[in-house]
Amino acid sequence: MKKILLVEDDETMRATLTYNLKKEGYKVSETGDGADALTIAREEMPDLIVLDVMLPSLDGLSICRILRKESEVPIVMLTARDSEVDRIVGLEIGADDYITKPFSLGEFLARIRAVLRRSPNARAVTDQLESGNIMLDLIARRAFRDGNELRLTHKEFDLLASLMRNKGAVLSRDLLLEKVWGYEYSGETKTVDVHVRWLREKIEESPSQPKRIVTVRGVGYRFEG
Repeated sequence: MKKILLVEDDETMRATLTYNLKKEGYKVSETGDGADALTIAREEMPDLIVLDVMLPSLDGLSICRILRKESEVPIVMLTARDSEVDRIVGLEIGADDYITKPFSLGEFLARIRAVLRRSPNARAVTDQLESGNIMLDLIARRAFRDGNELRLTHKEFDLLASLMRNKGAVLSRDLLLEKVWGYEYSGETKTVDVHVRWLREKIEESPSQPKRIVTVRGVGYRFEG
Protein backbone atom coordinates (compact mmCIF):
# COMPACT_ATOMS: atom_id res chain seq x y z
CA MET A 1 0.00 0.00 0.00
CA LYS A 2 1.43 3.37 -1.05
CA LYS A 3 1.80 5.97 1.71
CA ILE A 4 0.84 9.59 1.01
CA LEU A 5 1.44 12.60 3.21
CA LEU A 6 -1.22 15.27 2.63
CA VAL A 7 -0.30 18.77 3.83
CA GLU A 8 -3.20 21.22 3.51
CA ASP A 9 -4.33 23.83 6.04
CA ASP A 10 -7.92 24.03 4.76
CA GLU A 11 -9.63 21.45 6.98
CA THR A 12 -12.56 20.83 4.63
CA MET A 13 -10.32 20.25 1.62
CA ARG A 14 -7.93 18.11 3.67
CA ALA A 15 -10.78 15.91 4.90
CA THR A 16 -12.21 15.54 1.37
CA LEU A 17 -8.89 14.65 -0.23
CA THR A 18 -7.97 12.28 2.62
CA TYR A 19 -11.29 10.44 2.28
CA ASN A 20 -10.93 10.00 -1.47
CA LEU A 21 -7.26 9.00 -1.33
CA LYS A 22 -8.15 6.30 1.20
CA LYS A 23 -10.97 5.13 -1.07
CA GLU A 24 -8.36 4.73 -3.80
CA GLY A 25 -6.40 2.38 -1.53
CA TYR A 26 -3.68 4.74 -0.26
CA LYS A 27 -2.51 4.98 3.34
CA VAL A 28 -2.75 8.68 4.26
CA SER A 29 -1.09 10.82 6.93
CA GLU A 30 -2.32 14.40 7.13
CA THR A 31 -1.49 17.72 8.71
CA GLY A 32 -2.19 21.40 8.20
CA ASP A 33 1.07 22.64 9.71
CA GLY A 34 4.34 23.11 7.84
CA ALA A 35 6.75 22.21 10.64
CA ASP A 36 4.71 19.09 11.45
CA ALA A 37 4.80 18.12 7.77
CA LEU A 38 8.59 18.20 7.71
CA THR A 39 8.77 15.98 10.79
CA ILE A 40 6.21 13.48 9.47
CA ALA A 41 7.94 13.29 6.09
CA ARG A 42 11.26 12.44 7.73
CA GLU A 43 9.80 9.96 10.21
CA GLU A 44 7.24 8.10 8.07
CA MET A 45 9.02 8.08 4.69
CA PRO A 46 5.90 8.44 2.50
CA ASP A 47 5.86 7.39 -1.16
CA LEU A 48 4.47 10.80 -2.17
CA ILE A 49 3.80 14.18 -0.57
CA VAL A 50 0.88 16.44 -1.53
CA LEU A 51 1.98 19.88 -0.34
CA ASP A 52 0.03 23.12 -0.16
CA VAL A 53 2.11 26.25 -0.72
CA MET A 54 0.52 28.50 1.92
CA LEU A 55 0.95 26.91 5.35
CA PRO A 56 1.40 28.07 8.95
CA SER A 57 4.85 27.86 10.61
CA LEU A 58 6.70 26.80 7.42
CA ASP A 59 5.52 27.37 3.85
CA GLY A 60 5.31 24.64 1.24
CA LEU A 61 8.07 26.00 -0.98
CA SER A 62 10.49 25.98 1.96
CA ILE A 63 9.49 22.41 2.85
CA CYS A 64 9.99 21.31 -0.76
CA ARG A 65 13.40 22.98 -0.89
CA ILE A 66 14.52 21.31 2.36
CA LEU A 67 13.29 17.83 1.43
CA ARG A 68 14.81 18.01 -2.03
CA LYS A 69 18.25 18.28 -0.44
CA GLU A 70 17.59 15.07 1.49
CA SER A 71 15.58 12.79 -0.78
CA GLU A 72 13.82 12.17 -4.06
CA VAL A 73 10.34 11.66 -2.61
CA PRO A 74 7.75 12.76 -5.23
CA ILE A 75 6.12 16.08 -4.33
CA VAL A 76 2.88 17.46 -5.80
CA MET A 77 2.30 21.12 -4.94
CA LEU A 78 -1.17 22.59 -4.35
CA THR A 79 -1.82 26.31 -4.50
CA ALA A 80 -4.52 28.90 -4.98
CA ARG A 81 -2.05 31.01 -6.91
CA ASP A 82 -2.38 30.86 -10.67
CA SER A 83 0.54 32.87 -12.00
CA GLU A 84 3.11 31.23 -14.25
CA VAL A 85 5.93 32.53 -12.04
CA ASP A 86 4.64 30.62 -9.01
CA ARG A 87 4.36 27.40 -11.00
CA ILE A 88 7.89 27.82 -12.37
CA VAL A 89 9.32 28.45 -8.87
CA GLY A 90 7.62 25.34 -7.52
CA LEU A 91 8.92 23.13 -10.32
CA GLU A 92 12.43 24.58 -10.29
CA ILE A 93 12.96 23.88 -6.59
CA GLY A 94 12.09 20.23 -7.14
CA ALA A 95 8.32 19.68 -7.20
CA ASP A 96 7.25 16.85 -9.53
CA ASP A 97 3.87 18.37 -10.37
CA TYR A 98 1.86 21.49 -9.62
CA ILE A 99 -1.95 21.67 -9.28
CA THR A 100 -3.72 25.03 -9.13
CA LYS A 101 -6.90 25.39 -7.08
CA PRO A 102 -9.73 24.94 -7.79
CA PHE A 103 -9.26 21.50 -9.36
CA SER A 104 -11.52 18.51 -9.95
CA LEU A 105 -11.18 15.39 -7.83
CA GLY A 106 -10.69 13.33 -10.97
CA GLU A 107 -7.78 15.47 -12.10
CA PHE A 108 -6.21 15.35 -8.63
CA LEU A 109 -6.33 11.56 -8.39
CA ALA A 110 -5.06 11.16 -11.95
CA ARG A 111 -2.06 13.39 -11.19
CA ILE A 112 -1.28 11.40 -8.05
CA ARG A 113 -1.37 8.11 -9.96
CA ALA A 114 0.82 9.52 -12.73
CA VAL A 115 3.50 10.84 -10.35
CA LEU A 116 3.59 7.56 -8.42
CA ARG A 117 4.03 5.61 -11.67
CA ARG A 118 7.03 7.76 -12.57
CA SER A 119 8.67 7.32 -9.16
CA PRO A 120 7.89 3.83 -7.85
CA ASN A 121 10.97 3.44 -5.66
CA ALA A 122 11.39 6.88 -4.11
CA ARG A 123 12.51 7.00 -0.48
CA ALA A 124 11.85 9.95 1.78
CA VAL A 125 14.71 10.17 4.25
CA THR A 126 17.90 8.58 5.52
CA ASP A 127 18.52 7.02 8.92
CA GLN A 128 20.78 9.90 9.98
CA LEU A 129 20.50 13.61 10.68
CA GLU A 130 23.57 15.76 10.04
CA SER A 131 24.23 19.45 10.46
CA GLY A 132 27.74 20.84 10.56
CA ASN A 133 29.69 18.93 13.21
CA ILE A 134 26.58 17.30 14.72
CA MET A 135 25.35 13.87 13.58
CA LEU A 136 22.51 11.74 14.92
CA ASP A 137 22.16 8.04 14.16
CA LEU A 138 18.38 7.61 14.45
CA ILE A 139 18.45 3.82 14.38
CA ALA A 140 21.16 3.30 17.01
CA ARG A 141 20.07 6.47 18.87
CA ARG A 142 23.65 7.75 19.10
CA ALA A 143 24.78 11.37 18.81
CA PHE A 144 28.18 12.67 17.72
CA ARG A 145 29.96 16.02 17.76
CA ASP A 146 33.11 16.28 15.64
CA GLY A 147 33.08 12.48 15.47
CA ASN A 148 33.07 12.10 19.25
CA GLU A 149 30.05 10.43 20.80
CA LEU A 150 27.88 12.54 23.08
CA ARG A 151 26.26 11.13 26.19
CA LEU A 152 22.66 12.22 25.81
CA THR A 153 19.67 11.19 27.86
CA HIS A 154 16.63 9.74 26.10
CA LYS A 155 14.79 13.08 26.20
CA GLU A 156 17.87 15.08 25.18
CA PHE A 157 18.25 12.86 22.10
CA ASP A 158 14.57 13.20 21.14
CA LEU A 159 14.65 16.97 21.69
CA LEU A 160 17.77 17.40 19.56
CA ALA A 161 16.31 15.16 16.84
CA SER A 162 13.08 17.21 16.76
CA LEU A 163 15.03 20.45 16.46
CA MET A 164 17.35 19.10 13.76
CA ARG A 165 14.48 17.59 11.74
CA ASN A 166 12.97 21.08 11.60
CA LYS A 167 16.23 22.97 11.03
CA GLY A 168 15.59 26.65 10.36
CA ALA A 169 12.00 26.55 11.67
CA VAL A 170 10.95 28.03 15.01
CA LEU A 171 9.36 25.41 17.28
CA SER A 172 7.31 26.62 20.23
CA ARG A 173 7.88 25.26 23.72
CA ASP A 174 4.39 23.77 23.71
CA LEU A 175 5.04 21.97 20.43
CA LEU A 176 8.36 20.59 21.68
CA LEU A 177 6.73 19.51 24.92
CA GLU A 178 4.09 17.63 22.94
CA LYS A 179 6.55 16.02 20.51
CA VAL A 180 9.17 14.94 23.04
CA TRP A 181 7.23 14.37 26.26
CA GLY A 182 3.85 13.46 24.73
CA TYR A 183 0.24 14.57 25.00
CA GLU A 184 -0.19 13.22 28.54
CA TYR A 185 2.76 15.06 30.06
CA SER A 186 1.54 17.36 32.86
CA GLY A 187 4.76 19.31 33.39
CA GLU A 188 5.52 22.93 32.52
CA THR A 189 7.27 24.32 29.46
CA LYS A 190 10.23 25.14 31.72
CA THR A 191 11.11 21.47 31.28
CA VAL A 192 11.96 22.29 27.65
CA ASP A 193 14.15 25.22 28.71
CA VAL A 194 16.09 23.05 31.15
CA HIS A 195 16.74 20.34 28.56
CA VAL A 196 17.77 22.93 25.98
CA ARG A 197 20.29 24.30 28.48
CA TRP A 198 21.69 20.81 29.01
CA LEU A 199 21.91 20.22 25.25
CA ARG A 200 23.72 23.52 24.74
CA GLU A 201 26.34 22.46 27.25
CA LYS A 202 27.04 19.41 25.11
CA ILE A 203 26.86 20.74 21.53
CA GLU A 204 27.67 24.46 21.69
CA GLU A 205 31.16 25.96 21.56
CA SER A 206 29.94 28.59 24.00
CA PRO A 207 26.72 27.51 25.80
CA SER A 208 26.15 31.06 27.07
CA GLN A 209 26.24 32.36 23.48
CA PRO A 210 24.52 29.55 21.54
CA LYS A 211 24.77 29.46 17.77
CA ARG A 212 23.12 26.06 17.13
CA ILE A 213 20.00 26.10 19.33
CA VAL A 214 18.83 29.70 19.15
CA THR A 215 16.17 31.21 21.41
CA VAL A 216 13.36 33.10 19.67
CA ARG A 217 11.97 35.35 22.38
CA GLY A 218 8.36 34.75 23.26
CA VAL A 219 8.08 31.76 20.92
CA GLY A 220 10.56 28.92 21.37
CA TYR A 221 13.73 27.60 19.73
CA ARG A 222 15.27 27.26 16.28
CA PHE A 223 18.10 24.91 15.25
CA GLU A 224 20.64 26.61 12.99
CA GLY A 225 22.76 24.72 10.47
